[in-house]
Amino acid sequence: MKKIIVFLMFLCSVFIFSQNTKTIFTCPMHSEIVSAKAGDCPKCGMDLVEKTVVTKPEAAAQINPGQKTEIKPEIKNKPEPKAESQSPVLKRSSANGKITFGGKKVRYDLYVKDTIVNFTGKNRRAIAVNGRLQAPTLYFTEGDTAEIYLHNMLKENTGFHWHGVVLPNEQDGVPYLTTKPVKPGETHLYTFKISQNGTYWYHSHESLQEQIGMNGILVFNKREAEPKENYAREIPVLLGDWSDDDPMQIARRLHMANTDWYAIKKNAVQSYWEAIKSGNFGTKTLNEWKRMEAMDVSDVYYDKFLINGQPSSVYADLKAGDKVRLRVANGGSSTYFWLNFGGGKIKVVANDGNDVVPVEVDRLIVGVSETYDIEVTIPEDKSFEFRATSEDRIGHASLWLGSGEKITVPDLPSLKLFEGMKMMNGMMEMSGNMKPMNMTMGNQMMDMNEVMYPELPASQRKMTMDHMNEMMGIKKKETGEEDHPDHSGTDMKEEKPLKRLSYNMLKSSEKTVLPTENVREIKFTLEGNMNHYLWTLDNKTVTETDKILVKKGEILRITMYNNSMMRHPMHLHGHDFRLINSKGEYSPLKNVVDIMPMETDTIEFAANQDGDWFFHCHILYHMMAGMGRVFSYENSKPNPQLPDKKLAWKSFLKDNRMVSSMAMLDINSNKLHAETMTMFGPRWAGLNEFHSNWDFNHFDGNFKVGRFLGKFQWALPYAGFRIQKNHEMMERQMAEKEGMDFHGRKTWFGQQKASATKAAFTVGVQYLLPMLITADASVDHNGKLILEFSREDIPLSRRLRGNFSVNSDGEFNTGLRYIVQKYLSVSGNYDNEMGWGAGITLMY
Repeated sequence: MKKIIVFLMFLCSVFIFSQNTKTIFTCPMHSEIVSAKAGDCPKCGMDLVEKTVVTKPEAAAQINPGQKTEIKPEIKNKPEPKAESQSPVLKRSSANGKITFGGKKVRYDLYVKDTIVNFTGKNRRAIAVNGRLQAPTLYFTEGDTAEIYLHNMLKENTGFHWHGVVLPNEQDGVPYLTTKPVKPGETHLYTFKISQNGTYWYHSHESLQEQIGMNGILVFNKREAEPKENYAREIPVLLGDWSDDDPMQIARRLHMANTDWYAIKKNAVQSYWEAIKSGNFGTKTLNEWKRMEAMDVSDVYYDKFLINGQPSSVYADLKAGDKVRLRVANGGSSTYFWLNFGGGKIKVVANDGNDVVPVEVDRLIVGVSETYDIEVTIPEDKSFEFRATSEDRIGHASLWLGSGEKITVPDLPSLKLFEGMKMMNGMMEMSGNMKPMNMTMGNQMMDMNEVMYPELPASQRKMTMDHMNEMMGIKKKETGEEDHPDHSGTDMKEEKPLKRLSYNMLKSSEKTVLPTENVREIKFTLEGNMNHYLWTLDNKTVTETDKILVKKGEILRITMYNNSMMRHPMHLHGHDFRLINSKGEYSPLKNVVDIMPMETDTIEFAANQDGDWFFHCHILYHMMAGMGRVFSYENSKPNPQLPDKKLAWKSFLKDNRMVSSMAMLDINSNKLHAETMTMFGPRWAGLNEFHSNWDFNHFDGNFKVGRFLGKFQWALPYAGFRIQKNHEMMERQMAEKEGMDFHGRKTWFGQQKASATKAAFTVGVQYLLPMLITADASVDHNGKLILEFSREDIPLSRRLRGNFSVNSDGEFNTGLRYIVQKYLSVSGNYDNEMGWGAGITLMY
């Protein structure tokens, strides 16, 4: 009888369990997303995970398909299958994975010469290829042999890099690293076999030429025997950014932290007056207390954005129902672009030349140097805009598809930069490092910049901010956030969230699994600062490290953590890599990975090449500042184009060591003040400062050479000399000459203010304090100590800047400067030894 009772109790428990369980599908990243069906998370694109939920009877009845639920019962996860090992995949190139060479030879001749363009009413130098700013699109079929002749008609070296193309090392096109530079008047032949299909592009890797032209699209068609989609039209779409500034001047300004004019043009100053008006004074103060610059998503102000070399292009021969393939390549030097289509959704079918399982989204952001193949369908007999908007939203370029009434893409409103500043305040520690997170973030699953997107409902922006704060254990007071709700946005109405593409949505059309044996792990931390535009891997530039030796046959697995506030599109030459995401065996193949702030991403590839290969951030000015590494295969065959390997390496490093200068001249009624600074590569600096009255009988000059320390470059030990002349100093010299005691003014340290000699050698250190105040402590060879506190360019309003300095000699001055244009300001000042004055300030 006892056994029967136990058996009946067991049956009852099974019945009750079966009645009180539900199979649901939820997102591992966003637990609030619950569905009754399998699918993708609408927020991050991750596969929804099947879970068995044990519920109370009354709760179980409340679960409806697609409805959010607060049930938090015991959950049983369904295990995912393990990836099986197979042979290394370098590049999927055809349906059966095999390539038969012996196709036709395809020849192109590219004539490179100077030209003049005018996008803003000003003539500016550009580089044309075959007479156009955009280089011609080059078409091949896999199996072809490319023969591309570059005819250099410039007065400088040039060359082409074939971005994303698997090819012999000596054809890769990086001057002095893989290929000899093409000198003026020379013709150079690039030849390689086409072992891929998809959309790629090509550009110059010589200095900063990429900013003023020298780029075009490569289309590698599938072989005729393979099935193809039927498109009404395939359109190459090369995105670009144009500045009227000379690229060397852009690089110089960035390197010298002299980008105030760019912020003014972009309306991105975030001054104290703007902070007060918007109720963000606490946010602004905390931002500067943590020694951070104002919030922005891009470094450079661009005058125009381009599609195929023009601000706007039209393809009027398309009609309703036509399916169009857009082969998009971001050839911008440092601009990310949001892509939107006025005719509806965008279907992504390939990325970085590799097919993916099609995925539909409302919009996507394309990183610098990435390529996407996109399908759009013309819904009506009208002209629909395909728009590429710069990430900072200061401009866009358009492609019009079809004819008739124009259907535009709505403008993206200006970013809410103070909301981004709040987020940044919470993310950053006083040490300058990012705060540790409670979980790993990667593959663009969370766009933290959503807090700045006014087009999103306020509740969605708040949810993103709350999620970020929760992951880092941040309290509201740590962000500087005032206690006032943000009701701006989409008229307080709840709209369906926009579905944006993330890497987690990308699924390769074929398995991409690599062997698990002979795996080598490499880790990098991406770091940098805007103070002197230093961008590094593990706090070292490419000029400060040796090559990373690679053995053929290894599987290299590289994990990167972004410890900076900027995105970094990291590009590997000559290889495709797997970007490890939620698709497991079907993780996509890419050659560029965009790593957002605080993200950790992992890539892996089979090492089966020869020679040296560049791995670098593809933001042009980050790369030129040193953000890269070189992978070097051991026992590689000699490179015929670079017979002297040591000399070539020295030349490559020389090209990546920037020397930049800035100068300021204050011409005021009471005094003359001048400053210069020169950066010799990423660390060494020369600083000169001189001010004098107009009689030149009261002057002070300091000349220093030092080396910045640390990844944030807050400390600068230096040595130099100081020259001085003033009435008090002359009185001391006369008194000492006559053997008399001198009773002059004393410094904070009880020493005589008047120096014993006109010139003195000095050693000291500068250090950046909270509120961006510079402390300078020095001692001269006479033993005199000087301590100074100063700050330049306090952003009082959009164009008004304040400054001050005070030192232990009792000298004090303060001033205002109103920025009129890029190189000119009007200024006024008070100096406790030279009185009041006004005049102009010239900046270079």
